[in-house]
Amino acid sequence: MDNRINYYKIAATGVAKMMNMEKYLGSETALEKKLVELVKIRVSQINGCAYCINMHTQEARKLEETEQRIYLLNAWEETDLYSAKEKMALEFAETLTLIANNKISDELYQQTRVFFDEKEYADLIFLINQVNSWNRLSIAMGNKI
Repeated sequence: MDNRINYYKIAATGVAKMMNMEKYLGSETALEKKLVELVKIRVSQINGCAYCINMHTQEARKLEETEQRIYLLNAWEETDLYSAKEKMALEFAETLTLIANNKISDELYQQTRVFFDEKEYADLIFLINQVNSWNRLSIAMGNKI
């Protein structure tokens, strides 16, 4: 990885805290692995983080996600390739990522809860927050692929 400073060394404690959240999201959540990667890709697309888009598309492929679903992710609303649950997660991820422009309304909350129980809802928020944090860190540090 090529970046402006070696933040893994300079801010090792901060990076370790973020990695702890990654461990939590990888082992203590019931969110499906493919759904997790789709959300990570979509949030990274919104934020324009090439480094993270590259990483998460590779991870999605390891989970046998199809090329078609990866390529069409930025137009998920216009296709039937995604399940209703996946579409709900993507809509929620977009809204939360762009929260300054879009609030999490009671209606969106209720729609999301149809597909996600309380724990999954909380984990979805943690996931979206985490990928937004990584995107911002990666972009600010100038990570290159």
